[in-house]
Amino acid sequence: MQQLEKNDKLSWLSKISFGMGAFGKDLVYALVGNLFMFYLTDVRFVAPAFVGTLFMIARIWDAFNDPFMGMVVDNTRSKWGKFRPWIMIGTVLNAVVLALMFWNVDLEGRPFLAFAAVLYILWGMTYTIDDIPYWSMVPALTDDENERSQISAIPRLFASFAWLIVGSFGLKIIDKAGGGDSRVGFAYFAMMVSIIFIVCSAITVINCKEKVVTKSAEKTTAKGMLHVLTANDQVKVILGIALFFNFAYQLSNSFSLYYFTYAIGIQDLYPVYTGVAGIAQMAAQFTFPMITKIIGRGRAFFLACFLPVAGFVLLFAAGVIAPSSAAAVGACSAIVNYGIGFMLVFITVMLADVVDYGEYSLGTRNESILFSMQTFIVKFAGAFSGFVSGVGLTIIGWKAGVTPGAGTIMGMKVIMLVIPAALSALCFVFYKNGYKLTGEFYDKMIAELRTRKES
Repeated sequence: MQQLEKNDKLSWLSKISFGMGAFGKDLVYALVGNLFMFYLTDVRFVAPAFVGTLFMIARIWDAFNDPFMGMVVDNTRSKWGKFRPWIMIGTVLNAVVLALMFWNVDLEGRPFLAFAAVLYILWGMTYTIDDIPYWSMVPALTDDENERSQISAIPRLFASFAWLIVGSFGLKIIDKAGGGDSRVGFAYFAMMVSIIFIVCSAITVINCKEKVVTKSAEKTTAKGMLHVLTANDQVKVILGIALFFNFAYQLSNSFSLYYFTYAIGIQDLYPVYTGVAGIAQMAAQFTFPMITKIIGRGRAFFLACFLPVAGFVLLFAAGVIAPSSAAAVGACSAIVNYGIGFMLVFITVMLADVVDYGEYSLGTRNESILFSMQTFIVKFAGAFSGFVSGVGLTIIGWKAGVTPGAGTIMGMKVIMLVIPAALSALCFVFYKNGYKLTGEFYDKMIAELRTRKES
C-alpha cells in the first residue's frame, strides 16, 4: 500500500520561492526564444533558412529526450526528494551553456555555424534537466484544488514578468552593456541572466519541499513509461491542446520582432507589444483563481482560446488602419496575451489533474513522466515554429536590412497573425471534445484518491 506524507498547507514563502524558480528559468527561455534567432540573423548574419532548420532539428532531438528525463526523475530517491537535485544540476549546466552561446567568439562562416549549432543543442538538453523536475513538482506540492490553482498561477506570473523584462528592456540593456556593440552586449546580457538563473533556482531548492509523496520502492521502467503515456486517455487531450497552443504562442512570439521591424517598419513598437504582453499575462495569471471560481473552468477556457483569436484579428486590422499607433498595438497585445496568460496556467493545472487521474485510473503517480510531455510539446512546437519562422522568411523573400515588398509584408502577417489565430481556435475543439476532468467526475476522482490515502 502506498504511504503518503501529510499534505500541510503551503506557506507563502514556499509559493513565492517556487515562483522565483520560474522567473530565473524564463529569463533564460525568453532570451533564447525571443532574441537568439535575431542574434544569429541580424548580428552574426547567419542565413535564416539555416537557423530555422537548426531550430527544428535541435528541438526535435531535445523533445525526444524529455520523457526519458522524466523517467530518471521519477526513479530518483534522495533526502532532497526526487525533484530538487535535478533542478540545481540542470540550472548550473544550462547557465554555463547559455553564457557560451552568446560569447563573443572570433569565428565566422562554417566554424561559427558549427559552434552555434553544438551549443544550441546542448542548451536544449541541459534546459530539460531543470525544466522537467521543476514543473513536475506542482502536483507534489499540494493536492488542494484552490492551492493548486495558486501554485500553478504564481510561477506563471513570475515567468511572464521575466518575459516582460526581456521583451521590453532586453535590446536596450544589450545596447547599453555593449556600448553600441551588439556582440559584446549580448555576451554581457547572457552572463547576467545566467547568474540570476542560478540564484533563483537556489531559492526554490532551499524553500520548497514535496508534500504529496508516494513512498514506493518501485521504479518506472521504459515499458512502464510507455504504459503511463498510452493508457491515460486524458494525456492525449492535454497534449493536443498544448501542441496547438505552444505552436501559436511561440510562432507569434519569436516572429514579433521581425513583424514590427520589417512588416510595420517601426521597431519601437516591438517593446510596446512585448511590454503590454508581459503585463497582460501577469494580470491574467493573478486573476486566474478568482475568474475560474466565478465563471467556472469551462467558460474561462473559452476565453483562453478566443481572446487571442480576437486580438490577432484586431492587430491585423490595426496594421492596415493605424500601423504606427502604439495605443492600438498595446490594446491588441493586451487582448491576445490576457488569453495566453490564462492558457499558460490552464495547461499546468490540467496536467496536475492528469497526474491525479493517472493515479486514480492506473494506480501509479508519475509526475515527471507526465510533465515531461509538456516540455516535449513545448520543444516540438518550438521546433516547427522556428522552422516556419526561418524558412518562412526565406520563402516570402525577406532579407536583412532590405525594405520588404507587399508580398513579403503579407507573408509576415500570415505567419505572425493568421496561423496563430487558427491554432488557438483549435485548442477549444480539443478541449470540448475530449477533456473530462471537470465537474462531478473531477470531484468524485479527488474524493476517491483522498479515501485511498487515508486508508
